[in-house]
Amino acid sequence: MRTSSVRVARSTELLPREDQLAWRIAEVAADPVPVDGDVAEMIVNRVLDNAAVAAASLVRRPVVSARAQALAHPASAGGAGSTVFGEPAERRVSPEWAAWANGVAVRELDYHDTFLAAEYSHPGDNIPPLVAVAQHAGSDGAALLRGIATGYEIQIDLVRAISLHAHKIDHVAHLGPSAAAGIGTLLGSDPATIFQAVGQALHTTTATRQSRKGEISSWKAHAPAFAGKMAVEAVDRALRGETSPTPIYEGEDGVIAWLLDGPDAHYEVPLPEPGESKRAILDSYTKEHSAEYQAQALIDLARRLHREHPELADPDRVESILIATSHHTHNVIGTGSGDPQKYDPTATRETLDHSIPYIFTVALQDGEWHHTRSYAPERAQRPGTVALWQKVRTAEDPEWTRRYHSVDPAEKAFGGRVVVTLTDGTTIADEIAVADAHPLGARPFARDQYVAKFRTLAQDVLEPAEIERFLDVAQRLPQLRPEDLGGLTLTARPGLLDAVPLPKGLF
Repeated sequence: MRTSSVRVARSTELLPREDQLAWRIAEVAADPVPVDGDVAEMIVNRVLDNAAVAAASLVRRPVVSARAQALAHPASAGGAGSTVFGEPAERRVSPEWAAWANGVAVRELDYHDTFLAAEYSHPGDNIPPLVAVAQHAGSDGAALLRGIATGYEIQIDLVRAISLHAHKIDHVAHLGPSAAAGIGTLLGSDPATIFQAVGQALHTTTATRQSRKGEISSWKAHAPAFAGKMAVEAVDRALRGETSPTPIYEGEDGVIAWLLDGPDAHYEVPLPEPGESKRAILDSYTKEHSAEYQAQALIDLARRLHREHPELADPDRVESILIATSHHTHNVIGTGSGDPQKYDPTATRETLDHSIPYIFTVALQDGEWHHTRSYAPERAQRPGTVALWQKVRTAEDPEWTRRYHSVDPAEKAFGGRVVVTLTDGTTIADEIAVADAHPLGARPFARDQYVAKFRTLAQDVLEPAEIERFLDVAQRLPQLRPEDLGGLTLTARPGLLDAVPLPKGLF
């Protein structure tokens, strides 16, 4: 890896293009380096993972709305069009709208992969816009594989170095550039074109983090899909010769100077050397549970406490529950956020999946976590749950914060220590560093687990033959011919979508 030093430059400096972060990203994207075998295997795993959570969300309202919008925009004249999850593979829409609809389906349940460092990310959000463009442009599986490797690499490298949330900027500001770079790799574009697309994508996808604060709305699922859609449109404009604000990162009135660390900022962004493999996807991790990633390990700890100390599920026996954890977990999904909605039994699902007091309580009482049952209003409003829930608090522990930010994979941790004080004065304490499904966890996810996750989440919405068909196509991704890429979609079982009323809109 090489380190790219990034700082704000005064306009009078005329910062050379070659010294700009967007250009260095473009150079990485344009480098025709082969995809390593283990990287290709993991990309297939993540395509399966995305499809699994998209299948489970097909009839959820935000996904239905996004799909209806996409279906109002038939395939454009420039290519074959792109598929939409739930619809027959023959029905095609314009690629930016397929990226939109499929991106919402992937993100709706907050149930796919993650990478956490200086910033948060769900790098699997790169896949929907890349698949959409590949189908539309007639690319083959090998080209799509290279594009996905780039998308993961760029987003993860940005996330390692540049914090957005510290300045209340939503994390999809790293996704727009990474998706644009990935599309550039997919299409075999030159660095100059990718450079313009990356700049436009960043410029149009920088927004505040209010979408993940307080009463969290359905926009949480739409935000990454919007970034993917903007990336497709940015590439289209760049291919036509249109240019972007420059320097987009380092400019005197640019993103860093006014939205991030300010005019004195300095970042060191790691990027692959010329000819170096793009392997960042191997540092990311998926979810066994449908909840914010910082909750994954604590759900597993709650399940363990349920088995070993069933008495803790009784609110009458518990005086308090304290979760000592990292700064991020405490301030994003814990009591450090200051969000009263995290204790509201009538809160939205989007809010509850960002409430570790709620999540830990339900997992402790039920000994499980389910993507639907655990969020049902009747579950959230159960009196015994509400009583125990109100006794859960989080606190930042500097050691867990240090481990959260560690660059040593063996030390990096996303868990915490839980101390339960009973009404008789006794205490029960336990801790966990990483989720069971993490590569260093008790039951790491491998291909069998990804396939099982897909089968489980798809069984109620896809016909058995469709499940087997998709598994076959997805696992042959590196060898797919252009005419085969249309098979990277899901067709709902007959009648499923017909039973869902379509919301009326403008289109």
